[in-house]
Amino acid sequence: MSEVGASETGEESKVVNGLYIFDIEMRDGKRGQARGVVVLCDGRIMGGDSYFYYTGSYTFRHGKWRGDLIVNQHTEAIGRTLAFGGREVTCGFSGDYSPGGAEVEGMALVGKTSVTFTARLTLKDAM
Repeated sequence: MSEVGASETGEESKVVNGLYIFDIEMRDGKRGQARGVVVLCDGRIMGGDSYFYYTGSYTFRHGKWRGDLIVNQHTEAIGRTLAFGGREVTCGFSGDYSPGGAEVEGMALVGKTSVTFTARLTLKDAM
């Protein structure tokens, strides 16, 4: 048997445990944006932004990853209408991962409405 190099096995594309910043853009009927921080660690996701916190899990293989999140509001947005305001929202995502960052496309279920989103994550500090 011959040895398989890291580039052939996808080892170079492991999700790095660490602190990431993210930018999310929602599409469809619920337009919106968010920017915050998230920690990815051994398949778990924890983070948040000014109004919401996120918990979930992910798996990855060969530069691709997928996962799910639950989003909950932690702070009232006086005078603002938030797309996810006051609801527990479930989200699923998939996308490409490379050392130092990731891009995903996903869908959130907001009540009976599905909202698509894209997000970009950038590694700020590895663990």
